Amino acid sequence: MSLIQGFYYVATGMWPLVSMDTFVAVSGPKTDLWLVRTVALLIICIGAALLLAAKGNRVTAPIVFLALSAGSCLAWTDTYYSLRGIIWPIYLLDAFAEAILLAGWAASYLISRRQAR
Repeated sequence: MSLIQGFYYVATGMWPLVSMDTFVAVSGPKTDLWLVRTVALLIICIGAALLLAAKGNRVTAPIVFLALSAGSCLAWTDTYYSLRGIIWPIYLLDAFAEAILLAGWAASYLISRRQAR
């Protein structure tokens, strides 16, 4: 799961850095582009940490915490602000993707617990 979430975060974080115009066209108008870039860079950092952990086969408890907390926070933000009309409803697609990632972590945990028996 670390590999999948890492790739997803690096890709989505790169989007506004590579093409702010297409990002804004899809996600809605923004007033503070510096903040969009800052969040994008932070998401890339999280994704890179997840990728490094996966590459070294070192998915430790802090990495799992990072993955789960980042996914939960992003899903909550996407859902809360979309449903209140503050950001465009397209962000609900990201909330859905985050929910799938969180479910993947849960499934991985359950599988590993069964295999440990």
